[in-house]
Amino acid sequence: MQQKLHIKVGDTVKVLTGESNGQEGKILSIDRVKLRAKVEGVNLAKKHTKPSAADPQGGIVESEAGIHISNLMVVHNGQASRLGRKANKEGKLVRYSKKSGEEVK
Repeated sequence: MQQKLHIKVGDTVKVLTGESNGQEGKILSIDRVKLRAKVEGVNLAKKHTKPSAADPQGGIVESEAGIHISNLMVVHNGQASRLGRKANKEGKLVRYSKKSGEEVK
């Protein structure tokens, strides 16, 4: 069974450490095996591509590289906050912001 993560695809997150420290962006994808996430506009890496039918010119393409999820913190109402889980009125587990106590969608 895979462990539950504090982040989901589509969340806005803040980078806590590394070269991209302090930057914010939306999560594009998550690799649950390596525990890494790709964040929009953060940790950009250059890749050299050969000419192909789709890209006859080839050249250098910039794309997002993965960041370990322990270095990401969810931004809720403009503030980076730790998340917890608690049962809502229907008994379903939901994520909530530990800073404000509000439920995170």
